[in-house]
Amino acid sequence: MPLTLSRRVTAISPSLTLAIDSKAKEMKQKGLDVVSFGAGEPDFDTPEYIRNAAKYALDHGMTRYTPAAGTLSLRQAICDKLERENGLHYTPAQILVCNGAKHALSNVFHAIVDAASHDEVLIPTPCWVSYTELVKCAGGTPVFVPTREENNFIATAEDILPYVTERTKALVLNSPNNPNGCVWPVEELQKIADLAVEKGFYVVSDEIYEKLIYDGEKHTSIATLGEDIFRQTIVINGMSKAYAMTGWRIGYTACSLEIAKAMTSYQSHATSNPNAIAQYASEIALREVETSDATIAAMVAEFDRRRKRIVALINDVPGISASLPKGAFYVMMNISQLIGKSYNGRVIRGSSDFADCLLESELVAVVPGVAFQADQYCRLSYATSMENIERGIARIAAFIARLS
Repeated sequence: MPLTLSRRVTAISPSLTLAIDSKAKEMKQKGLDVVSFGAGEPDFDTPEYIRNAAKYALDHGMTRYTPAAGTLSLRQAICDKLERENGLHYTPAQILVCNGAKHALSNVFHAIVDAASHDEVLIPTPCWVSYTELVKCAGGTPVFVPTREENNFIATAEDILPYVTERTKALVLNSPNNPNGCVWPVEELQKIADLAVEKGFYVVSDEIYEKLIYDGEKHTSIATLGEDIFRQTIVINGMSKAYAMTGWRIGYTACSLEIAKAMTSYQSHATSNPNAIAQYASEIALREVETSDATIAAMVAEFDRRRKRIVALINDVPGISASLPKGAFYVMMNISQLIGKSYNGRVIRGSSDFADCLLESELVAVVPGVAFQADQYCRLSYATSMENIERGIARIAAFIARLS
């Protein structure tokens, strides 16, 4: 009998966003002047007070195993944060600290999705690439709910309802959103909450970008909108984006005690505990509220400046356009007018062709929208310098001008 890999693993697609970023970095290492819009991480250093906390942890021997769910002191700091900033009351037993928010999502889907029941998970599109694959990893079936740019890419309860079946186990709600930066208004969140309660499915609320928000918009956790939806919501968050700690790999979940216990048991076998040093540094980041708020505010102000500039530059280029996002640090660039045009005899049939030709021609890396179930778009991250934004869009304009 031949030795084979599992069907579940071979059916999974690698992360296109990480692949694009890796390719751009390799090209830079070869001396090529690449402008990359692929990165999904802040281009700011982790704040000094957080780095100092890690040094303190090293110097004081915080290098051993911790409880599988994370240290009690960090879980309490997370509870305090959720109460203070989000109006959510949890106990430390309802918190699971994970190896990044992506790992937190993996834990969630493995805990709630049952392959034998053919469970389905609703995912509004455009969507982050890993939602699809994480659901598949857990044996579930991703079901895509299309949205429209003219509605700011927001999936309404009316949009979601036709996709709800007896197999619907959960809805993924990511606000502010990657890749399109939309922020769900509280009125629409309430309607979605009512639908979830009526139909009986979980809401996996990914709030990792909650602090990166603009134009006076307010982040609301759907879990605050009633006792029933609170019980049915699994909140996902972490340290990566707001605290510029992507490499530290600390994320967390907040949910019912039953689900938290199941995920903790699963994590205890899969990965043991998250990094002990990063846990202590994360606790300090959450406890030093004034310092954190000031640092985050400065970062958001700079992202806001870049956001406005990149959208204005894109909209000045004939053939492409972009709506102004309300959160995160991404722009969806609409390339629909360029479909069918050619570059050096190669027909641009979709976002992958566009991205490949652009990288070859102008050394500009963007993420094809096909990765997000949105093939008429490309995602650009403005977590890069203003100089790179201006150079990169100028190169895109030059590339488009040469299309036939």
